[in-house]
Amino acid sequence: MFEFIRQHTRWALGFVLLLIIPSFVFFGVEGYSSFREAANKQVAVIDGHSITQAEWDQAHQRNVERMRRQMPGVDIKLLDTPEQKRLTLDGLVREKVLLAAANAQHLLPTDQRLQRLFVSDPQYASIRNPDGSVNKDLLAAQGMSSEMLAQQLRIEVGMNQVLAGLAGSATAPKSVVGLALDAVLQRREVQGQLFEPKAYAGKVSPSEADIESYYKAQEAVFKLPEQAEIEYVTLDIEGLKKGVTVSEEDLKKYYAENANRYTAAEERRASHILIKAEANASAAEKQKAKARAEELLAEVRKAPAKFVELAKKNSQDPGSAEKGGDLDFFSRGAMVKPFEDAAFGMKTGEISPVIESDFGYHIIKLDAVRGGEKKSFESVRSEIEAEVKRQLAQRKYAESAEEFTNMVYEQADSLQPAVDKFKLEKKKATVLRNPVPGQTGPLANAKLLEALFSTESINKKRNTDAVDVGGSQLVSARILNHLPARVPPLADVRVKVQQAVVQQQAAALARKEGEALLAKVKQAQDTKLPDTAVVTRGAGKWPAEVSRAVLAADASKLPVVLGVNLGEQGYWVGKVMQVLPTDAAAAADPSAPQQFARAWASAEGLAYYEALKKRHGVEIKVPASAASAP
Repeated sequence: MFEFIRQHTRWALGFVLLLIIPSFVFFGVEGYSSFREAANKQVAVIDGHSITQAEWDQAHQRNVERMRRQMPGVDIKLLDTPEQKRLTLDGLVREKVLLAAANAQHLLPTDQRLQRLFVSDPQYASIRNPDGSVNKDLLAAQGMSSEMLAQQLRIEVGMNQVLAGLAGSATAPKSVVGLALDAVLQRREVQGQLFEPKAYAGKVSPSEADIESYYKAQEAVFKLPEQAEIEYVTLDIEGLKKGVTVSEEDLKKYYAENANRYTAAEERRASHILIKAEANASAAEKQKAKARAEELLAEVRKAPAKFVELAKKNSQDPGSAEKGGDLDFFSRGAMVKPFEDAAFGMKTGEISPVIESDFGYHIIKLDAVRGGEKKSFESVRSEIEAEVKRQLAQRKYAESAEEFTNMVYEQADSLQPAVDKFKLEKKKATVLRNPVPGQTGPLANAKLLEALFSTESINKKRNTDAVDVGGSQLVSARILNHLPARVPPLADVRVKVQQAVVQQQAAALARKEGEALLAKVKQAQDTKLPDTAVVTRGAGKWPAEVSRAVLAADASKLPVVLGVNLGEQGYWVGKVMQVLPTDAAAAADPSAPQQFARAWASAEGLAYYEALKKRHGVEIKVPASAASAP
């Protein structure tokens, strides 16, 4: 039969299509159309442009993946909630609104300004080569081109500019600052007494019935979580590097092939005299500007020592004229190309002919040259060796990853074959079903734990599939001993239960005596309480709940009698005696008004953003409860 099909391939394929196509027409088109409609469904509109359900889903997935890389131990379920999805949508809307505003206000930077930002801003240092050019290899590894990076940076700079001016110019009125600081820095004199449970612990003696009753009511508190004793192996670049050796010849070859990486970027310091002529100026205007530049060039050549004086008097570059034309040091890419070509083709002390650029006509004097020195091989040998080993280990990892994945799957009853093959270290640990807060490393990875606690892994003690836990690490693990979640017998936790009951009963006794004192003080407000203190928002001798209650009390009629139930911390009874003047030293702190001004600026920025949303016709088409829609 199979021989017949091989000999009549075209006929067989046609027969299969006859079976499939009608099924797709009758049963699949409706489902496919529904899928397309769901993906293309509008969830928001900004300036007439839509955000679709598909865009929203993709953006949320990117956010989840980014958070997983930043916090390997995070529980993915916490990131995939309706609230988190709504935050993603809000972020998308904000980006679209700010981009629309940047376009409308012509805030997107020109190519020249973008180039200056790229070579001078420290935040882009990680993707710059020493000579100031973009590191294309690094971009390629991230799936980007120079053009894509330029567009991304242009959009980011433009969007930041929308709110930057407001944040930098916002000022809070002194009267408002004064009222706010008075509320924050207010001080109140208080009499009080704290009834702490520890003072009553010796007065209580829980019965066996009390202990058993508390244990049964609080079983969930004492319940031990599901856990497993495991062994695991990790295939990663760091481990593979240990087995990599590099010859001296290869190190020197790498040094020679990457000489530019070990050469300091050449920089030049120049001064110039600029006679402006805009690019769109008439031919007559340009000719007049050029003639003036030629006159000045003649003066400079006669008396080079007067360059600074002539630049101050005649240069039309407001940024450098007052400094005698000094532009300080700059690298390639920082200046317009005609200026750069001239400056980097000159010798120190040389004066250029008149150079034309988009800004007008320049006379350039080269003042100094620095950089361009190449580090010796010996000084960078260890750095080169580490880099070459890393690259070779990366290559070896890429070659080994598939074989490792297949091996732990095909020989699922043991991790030893993988240990022997790849020279790995087998480790043991005890893990819970969910990542422990604060834990890092492979065992904090939710995907690995999910695989470990699968039914097959628990019942058959088989290797998990190789799990990518990030950072070029593949991990496979297997359960040695599984312990389900369980409530331990009372005998095992009796000491803890008894301590909890003592605390509970002592707190109840403290509360009872505190409430009795409160009733007494309300009847006789001249009753003096043992402790006196000044309470502020930042400090106090009593728990924070007491400070909040004291400062929230209406002080229009004093004294004010208060009772604060502190739960397991006890009970507090007190009287607000008087409102004291604001602490002069705290009020004089210059940082306080600045902090309030920043908060004020933030509020103004939020208000301006809300106004932009209205201006650009933002319409959210899904209710908050629909954030979990597929």
